[in-house]
Amino acid sequence: MPKGISREKVVAAALELLNEKGMEGVTVRALAARLDVRAPALYWHVRNKQELLDEMSTTVLRRIMEAAPAATTDWRDGLAAYARVLRAEYLRHRDGARIFSGARISDPEVVLLKEPLYQRWTEAGLTLAEADDALDLVVAFVVGFVIEEQERLQSADDDPARYSLPERDAWLGERAPLVKAAGHLRDDGDQRFERHLAMVLDGVSARYDRRTSGTA
Repeated sequence: MPKGISREKVVAAALELLNEKGMEGVTVRALAARLDVRAPALYWHVRNKQELLDEMSTTVLRRIMEAAPAATTDWRDGLAAYARVLRAEYLRHRDGARIFSGARISDPEVVLLKEPLYQRWTEAGLTLAEADDALDLVVAFVVGFVIEEQERLQSADDDPARYSLPERDAWLGERAPLVKAAGHLRDDGDQRFERHLAMVLDGVSARYDRRTSGTA
């Protein structure tokens, strides 16, 4: 094993590279140059780019699970808190949601951190299947929201006029007044996230209420 190079150093350097160059810039060759080693030296720690992405995702998920509030016993509050931590961590990294979605977690200890979440939420009334589905749904929502959020922010940095409402209004003309008005209602950031998250959780709550009331 090459001296001075640990898996932790490899992952830390890869996350730095991601933040500087984006998803396409994370390559084994670029990472080796960052660490001042030859590319074969990295194969002691990661066999290919996908394994590198898995290791990066494992590090990020560990931070998320450790930051997720542990005190709440209300499943809805718990899911909302988890969603906020997940979004915040994804936003810390350029292309964060894109690069970490679909990854395979390499450390079983990180996966085991989900156990207390399932325990609290099932004790609060959800079945295990409902808790698992709700968590999957919330993660999918956050991933999609953050991908769109980051793409819009990065595109606007490259072209400040890209999302100009006056230009959009002129382009649409007078045939779609509701579409134009809806464009002016759009807000980005925390308020939009909280509103959409509430709609997702309202759906989970409605299914839960139907089951517990015997009308499912």
